[in-house]
Amino acid sequence: MDTNQYLEMFLEESKEHLQACNEQLLELEKNPDDLAIVNEIFRAAHTLKGMSATMGYEDIANLTHKMENVLDAIRNAKIRVTSEILDVVFESSDALEEMVIDIEQGGSGKKDVEKLVTMLNQIEAGKSPLEAVHEKMEEVQTADDSEGLVYDDFEQTVVSQSIEQGFHAFELKVILRDDCLLKAARVFMVFEILEKAGEIIKTYPTVERLENEEFDNQFTVVIVTKEDADELQAKVQKVSELEKAEIRPVQFQSAAIETAATTEAAITPPVSETAKQPAKKEPAKTENGAAKRSTNAHSANKTIRVNIDRLDVLMNLFEELVIDRGRLQSIAAELQNAELNETTERMTRISGDLQNIILNMRMVPVETVFNRFPKMVRQLARDLDKKINLEIIGAETELDRTVIDEIGDPLVHLIRNALDHGVESPAERIAAGKPEEGTVTLRAYHSGNHVFIELEDDGAGVNRARVLKKAIERDIVTEEIAETLTDKQVAELILSSGFSTAEKLTDVSGRGVGLDVVKSTIESLGGHISIESKEGQGSLFQVQLPLTLSIISVMLVQMQKEIFAVPLSSIIETAIIQNADILNAHNQRVIDFRGKIVPLVDLREIFDTGLPEEPEELKSVVIVRKGENLAALVVDSFIGQQEIVLKSLGNYLQSVFALSGATILGNGQVALIVDCNALIK
Repeated sequence: MDTNQYLEMFLEESKEHLQACNEQLLELEKNPDDLAIVNEIFRAAHTLKGMSATMGYEDIANLTHKMENVLDAIRNAKIRVTSEILDVVFESSDALEEMVIDIEQGGSGKKDVEKLVTMLNQIEAGKSPLEAVHEKMEEVQTADDSEGLVYDDFEQTVVSQSIEQGFHAFELKVILRDDCLLKAARVFMVFEILEKAGEIIKTYPTVERLENEEFDNQFTVVIVTKEDADELQAKVQKVSELEKAEIRPVQFQSAAIETAATTEAAITPPVSETAKQPAKKEPAKTENGAAKRSTNAHSANKTIRVNIDRLDVLMNLFEELVIDRGRLQSIAAELQNAELNETTERMTRISGDLQNIILNMRMVPVETVFNRFPKMVRQLARDLDKKINLEIIGAETELDRTVIDEIGDPLVHLIRNALDHGVESPAERIAAGKPEEGTVTLRAYHSGNHVFIELEDDGAGVNRARVLKKAIERDIVTEEIAETLTDKQVAELILSSGFSTAEKLTDVSGRGVGLDVVKSTIESLGGHISIESKEGQGSLFQVQLPLTLSIISVMLVQMQKEIFAVPLSSIIETAIIQNADILNAHNQRVIDFRGKIVPLVDLREIFDTGLPEEPEELKSVVIVRKGENLAALVVDSFIGQQEIVLKSLGNYLQSVFALSGATILGNGQVALIVDCNALIK
């Protein structure tokens, strides 16, 4: 069956099921006795197994099958949930994600999952995963020594049936001489003899490894034959460069036999313990789960899955429509025709509604980014030997897909930084009179035309003296300026390029790469990051982002013959000032704006559009802000507010100072969009 046409659907649904697995596993860790959660994970794993088997991805199907077995044992009260078990299941989930990503990138989705499968098998049998690894090592060692091979059910059946039919089953251990040069050739000669004498059903190492000479100087072959042992041994001994050949009847030391013995001993106690668990709660949980599933099924019927590329095409077409709408408005204003004005107004109203619908279609809950963090925090906390509780608030807050795609990596940097440098170790927290477990809160909410994402921790906060010392060492600030900085300004010094106060490098952070990248990425999105920190009490990183990057509201301003667009999201207000209102402070022209000193930035000088021939008595200014910092932009005149389509300047104009893009106005003229963040230091 040609499955390529279903590949995209398989990848999307696989990611959803894996995400569901991860979320429910984290819930299960908090509520290890809640079997309703186990059922949810089981269903996701079962669906993934079926899908991957249908698509021909056997490794995924095999691993999910083993996960299913473990989950089935948990829900049937044969084993109890522990951190060790969840570690292995999480590891399996990671391996599945890697395989799915490999398929997405054009790979085969294959991965060596033998170790995980072994651990899952042993967990299912009621053993600890660490014990399983230890046993696996012993098993390999044992096999190396040929003291006894492990047989699966199929091999046992073959041997048993052969013996019933009058055959002998032997393990033949062949040891080559140390000076043997062509080991693969000797293996071939031994195999040639054995294949004439009977049927080989097993080898150790595998045939492939034997052919590639990936073994020391001995190997073991299991053969079913009608010849007796001495006769067979004598034939093999004739092969040159052989040290010796040892033969003995097959004796089962199978995993199944061991499992049967240990399972009864190891599993029985948990069964009796779990039998005491309050089974009466299950119906309520099941009912809740059923109700939830019913709700999900109901909402699923009301949505359709649309490829994001199609939405991008729709968005591009609408952007062209917005440009034509501006052109039509411009013509209607010139002609002053009543019918044309009426038609234009109607078209403007309808296209405005259409714009809202299309923008809403592109809005994605920020939880699609937040979902990856609980698992990451769990693993990082273990790696750092810290206890951390992650709280997520406002995950349903929606952001444009273009912003969502970009915001993930900066948030990863911030969280890793908070865990490594922010939250203290349990011992340090207890010594400081804090709870042993630190709390990191990830919060998202709307405010005006912006989305705010905040990361707050109750850790050690920014050490002012240490940050200033590093900043002075690296010539980021002078000692004189350092004394005048507020705590907030000092905290934001850690966003400087290459800045790190880490005493030693770790795998998590402290390599001088991170927060400056976060800052530049967020600013490239038209956003802003600020830090508030209190030493000993914690830090708050606040990221401010625009709702969308495609269509924005701007104030059009004129400078000589050029028109520029200033994003409304940056504007506080517009004003007309007199020359007498302009003051000088530190060689900088400033104005007093509602009791606050605001620097004056003349855009005509910045963009070299030319100054007026005669001195002006009055100046038009646009007050813009970046975080808490303000600036007054001097322009020739205001044109008005308009919605425009943001177009990039292209690859050749990526680093133009203070310009974030361009747009095409209704009359066909190009207007450049001012990047206010770049103008405010």
